[in-house]
Amino acid sequence: MAKDILDVGGFSIKKRIGTGARSTIYLATDLQDGAEVALKRIIFDRPEDSRAFEQTETEYKIARRIDHPYIRKCYKLKKMRSIFKVKEMLLSMEMFDGQTLEDGPTLSLVDVLLVFRMVADGLNTMHQRGYVHCDIKPNNILMSESGSIKIIDLGQSCKIGTTKPRIQGTPDYIAPEQVRRKPLGPKTDVFNLGATMYWALTGHNVPTLIPKKIDDLSLVIPQSCPPPHELKKRIPLGVSKLVMDCVEDDPAKRPRNMMAVISRLDLIIHSILGDKIKMSKNASDSN
Repeated sequence: MAKDILDVGGFSIKKRIGTGARSTIYLATDLQDGAEVALKRIIFDRPEDSRAFEQTETEYKIARRIDHPYIRKCYKLKKMRSIFKVKEMLLSMEMFDGQTLEDGPTLSLVDVLLVFRMVADGLNTMHQRGYVHCDIKPNNILMSESGSIKIIDLGQSCKIGTTKPRIQGTPDYIAPEQVRRKPLGPKTDVFNLGATMYWALTGHNVPTLIPKKIDDLSLVIPQSCPPPHELKKRIPLGVSKLVMDCVEDDPAKRPRNMMAVISRLDLIIHSILGDKIKMSKNASDSN
């Protein structure tokens, strides 16, 4: 049994299990109830750390309002003060033994589709509760060895209809309306999901709208973003079409909501599995 590294804020830290832009994630024990948790720890070192504090508080507040098996739960938020100023923040979260999609093993086509079907299911519940995630990407989807998933990092999440004062998102997956600072909604997550699917299927990224200056808002997707089936011949046309519909520049041209994405994924998965069953049956009949 490894010795505790540190006791802090009512938690016994066991070991480091991950890092974020401004945070460190530890395996820890909640000393109040003995529960094993993932503990996000942020220490205020410089002024820009205040943004990480804001996002951690956002993650806690929104996660507490959503109960879904594919969205990581948050349990407690503790603020450690020094001379009336918050100097450290601790967020205890559901412990989940998994790797990000970026770090995980190569998946079959069906497994990729099943993963994104689960992600879409979790996001659909967020939308029903009135929130959008706004930062779906490979590093924010964890997958266990058994194939279960968790959507993590709700720090950029917001209420549907929010217009953010600054650009927030991950460049390779950000939706045009996030860059243009327009109201955000379920279709923002549809774009982020589509861009993540594109990467998972092809190993490439969708060109996104990150302007070099405020008046440079030209989007390059139509000219330089080949559909997935043109990059990987094994990808069915229906899968390719769904992904490209999700990453449309105009939100009105994307699937109307996450349920529409789920319905199309279900049809595609059933079709692929049905074809495999037929092939297997034909092979056994010929023997």
